[in-house]
Amino acid sequence: MERNEKLSRIISGAAGGNPLTSVPGTATRPTTDRVKEALFSRLESLAVIGDARVLDLYAGSGSLGLESASRGARTVDLVEFDAKASEVCQRNATMVNQILGSRKVSVHRSKVESFLERAGEQDVWDLVFLDPPYPLEEEALSSVLAKLAPHLDDAAVVVVERSSRSSEPGWPEGLECFADKKYGETKLWFAEPV
Repeated sequence: MERNEKLSRIISGAAGGNPLTSVPGTATRPTTDRVKEALFSRLESLAVIGDARVLDLYAGSGSLGLESASRGARTVDLVEFDAKASEVCQRNATMVNQILGSRKVSVHRSKVESFLERAGEQDVWDLVFLDPPYPLEEEALSSVLAKLAPHLDDAAVVVVERSSRSSEPGWPEGLECFADKKYGETKLWFAEPV
């Protein structure tokens, strides 16, 4: 992804136009505004954002989950293990929650695998973003997807963001890819429960 992009922001909705604090250093790859606009245009055409329970795994600054909250998601869980990124997530979540006038966004400082292993039967999501670090092995990503699958609503959408040079994720039983789209160095895969 492009690292020299201008400051990230909430694009649309109640918090639209507000800048997001970026994670310092190069440990995370923020989704560019161009990719984010295209992604959310697609999600709005699928009618999955309004009143959705959203899960943003490997959240970084929380950009995708916070965009969802701004556009009407019911709840948003941001999961990030890195200490600096988690602090940035919390700062951005506090700003969005204040604008929305409610605590829609929660930040969880946790490894993604641990978070999903702790999730109970009542923990179900309608929209899930996964933007794992590029060094994450495909086998590890497949394992995360397998842990996620039981916690998806029947009409859920899962979006995996990877390098356009990465191979398609290994989808576990019960989850199937229905579309993909390349944007320069970024590729998005869209999956749904089957």
